[in-house]
Amino acid sequence: MRMTVGIVHSLARWLLPLRCRVCAQRGHQGMDLCPACHAAAQTNLPACPRCALPLPAGEVSVCAACLLAPTALLACHAAWRYGPTLDALVRRYKFEQDLAAGAVLAGLMLQQRPPWLAGQVLVPVPLHRQRLAQRGYDQAHELAAQLAQATGLPSGHLLRRERATAAQSGLDRQQRRKNLRRAFVALPGPLPPSVVLVDDVMTTGATLEAAAQALQRAGVVQVRAWVAARTP
Repeated sequence: MRMTVGIVHSLARWLLPLRCRVCAQRGHQGMDLCPACHAAAQTNLPACPRCALPLPAGEVSVCAACLLAPTALLACHAAWRYGPTLDALVRRYKFEQDLAAGAVLAGLMLQQRPPWLAGQVLVPVPLHRQRLAQRGYDQAHELAAQLAQATGLPSGHLLRRERATAAQSGLDRQQRRKNLRRAFVALPGPLPPSVVLVDDVMTTGATLEAAAQALQRAGVVQVRAWVAARTP
């Protein structure tokens, strides 16, 4: 049986010293992240509470884009701003099969938790089966499993990715939304009234929006999102 990244990471803590997944220096605070790389990561504050877009210092409000065109997401919380530390961790996790880097991302997300987690169900944004076969694991599923274990919240597989969409990188906002149209469907069965989508990075929000729309079509009333990092 394939072990989740959380179990692998726990076993590694007994066998291996902490090593920064960014620069290979000694880790700290129980994570494979050194003090310097940790300090270089920037929390995503202030940010729009609807789309997590980073805002100028002192500005705490819904951004103009969300006021003009509300999305399916009731709220979105990005723990950190996408910079060198988060970029290195995400790349290692998604493209180099570095599951320990994913454990660091989960730890960073837990350091900056959203205020509305109570009573929620965590729902990972799924990969298509073809991408899953190529990668060997679903990064959002692994993140959600660790977050659920740490918070005590339930985690459920409520979505299926119907279409093997083209890679989102290199596409603009409009192209991303078109690429993901009807890409997700909710799985049959009872659904909770309120859920939190979990993913690693939010860029334009097109993936989260498509997933939220699929859940709402199936009857979910409130959809929020919790991601590790938000690009500017």
